[in-house]
Amino acid sequence: MEVNIRKLVSGPRPGKKFVISLMSLILFAAIIGYAVYETTKATVTVALEGEEEVVVQTHASTVGELMEEQAWDVQNHDLIEPALDSEIIGNMTIAWKPAKQIFVKIDGEERTVWTTANNVEELIKELEIAHTEKDYLQPSLTTAITDEMNLVYESAFQVELISDGKKREVWTTSTTVADFLEREDLELGELDRVEPELDARIDEQTDIRVIRVEKVTDVVEESVAFATVTRKDDKLESGKEKVIDSGKEGRVEKHYEVTLEDGKEVSRELVKTETVRESEDRVVAVGTRPAATNVSRSASAASSSSTPSGRTLSVTATAYTANCAGCSGITATGINLNNNRHAKVIAVDPSVIPLGTRVHVEGYGTAIAGDTGGAIRGHKIDLHMPTKAEAQRWGRRTVKITILN
Repeated sequence: MEVNIRKLVSGPRPGKKFVISLMSLILFAAIIGYAVYETTKATVTVALEGEEEVVVQTHASTVGELMEEQAWDVQNHDLIEPALDSEIIGNMTIAWKPAKQIFVKIDGEERTVWTTANNVEELIKELEIAHTEKDYLQPSLTTAITDEMNLVYESAFQVELISDGKKREVWTTSTTVADFLEREDLELGELDRVEPELDARIDEQTDIRVIRVEKVTDVVEESVAFATVTRKDDKLESGKEKVIDSGKEGRVEKHYEVTLEDGKEVSRELVKTETVRESEDRVVAVGTRPAATNVSRSASAASSSSTPSGRTLSVTATAYTANCAGCSGITATGINLNNNRHAKVIAVDPSVIPLGTRVHVEGYGTAIAGDTGGAIRGHKIDLHMPTKAEAQRWGRRTVKITILN
């Protein structure tokens, strides 16, 4: 009974053929499984900018999983089409365009941007820059985008320019007057100046004026009045005069340095004076011989009209200057008061005080009767003063006048 049980439990042992068959079955199943796995992969073509297309087989469910599966470093700014969360389907094409880092400076403000634009024109559209042809842009619109490129943009504005007699409105992107002049090819001469100054900053409220400055020499020929010299002549009767020499004007050349701004004279400075011809004095003989005594009534009347030496008269005296209204500066006896501002000369009525008479005027001093005047009649005289202020201070007075000769 025991032997039968052992036979039943142990049974017949399997053979080698059975083991081989089992292993073959497992291997076949693995091959079939692998084949099924491989055949269920999706075929995806990845087009990477600047490189050849890459074809991959994947079981990834989304574009993002595919990128991770292939260990491709996709940045946030890169362009992926379709998007990373898009579902993978068979025979699909994925376009991948890595972003480039660009350094931009817009109206002086610097910043860094990432872009997938192909050229500068596309980039400034991305940056929403309202570019016009008057603006400054470097590099140009058609320039291809490269990694770590520098882009400079300056928006243009209008300023008023006045130069060389012309006024015009100019579009510019300059920040200073010096930069503006350089961009406009405006050169300054050695003496030229500009308003505002070269280092001044400009904006749309700025008016720029270029002032052309030049210095020229102007030579002016002027006459020099001759002086009148009086000489006593005892051969001539008192009150009479005789011109010995009529005199002659001199000539001088005055050299002026003239400053012109935009062609208009703004200043002149006398540099030198050259004498072309010396002046010659006018010489006048003044009679001092007393008139002959005559008992006739006419002679008696004539003698009574003259005032003997040492006599004192009371007269009304006013004052005048050489450049008074209607005055030439040359007295009736030829004295040039323009050249002799401090000369003591009085205007008289020759029938009361003969011309050439030396007198002493109270409050004025010793003077010569060397001039006449339309309003000088009788006991009235005019006193020559060097300045208008002194003449006004004198005013009109009643003074004593003493005949000296």
